[in-house]
Parts: sequence; C-alpha cells; structure tokens
Amino acid sequence: MSATPRLTHAVWVKSSFSGTGGNNCLEWAPAHGNVIPVRDSKDPAGPALLLAPAAWATFVAYAARHTV
Repeated sequence: MSATPRLTHAVWVKSSFSGTGGNNCLEWAPAHGNVIPVRDSKDPAGPALLLAPAAWATFVAYAARHTV
C-alpha cells in the first residue's frame, strides 16, 4: 500500500507558455516519488490528481503535439 504524498510544502511548476496573466493553467509538483501531482492553478487549495510518471509523460507528449 502506498501513502498519499503530503503536498502542503510542494513547489508547484507551470509551463513557460502559461505567461504571467494569472491562473488559467495546469501546475505540477516534481519530486514526489512515484507520482506526479497535478492541479488546476485556479484552485490551488483544491485537490490534486496523482499521475503515474508514464501517464504524465504521455499527457505531456500529447500536449506538445496538439493545440488545446
């Protein structure tokens, strides 16, 4: 059984393509073992989706190829 990571002191990162305009992007927190926490920047106190590294890599590769 794996424990849910504590994200209280997580350092969240967002894409350089997000610009400085505010809270309309996806953020992730690196360095949390075998999961990548992902959250909506509009709700920093809200829940985080915990992705396996392979799922995160697939998402990033898809996003790099497509305009959303």
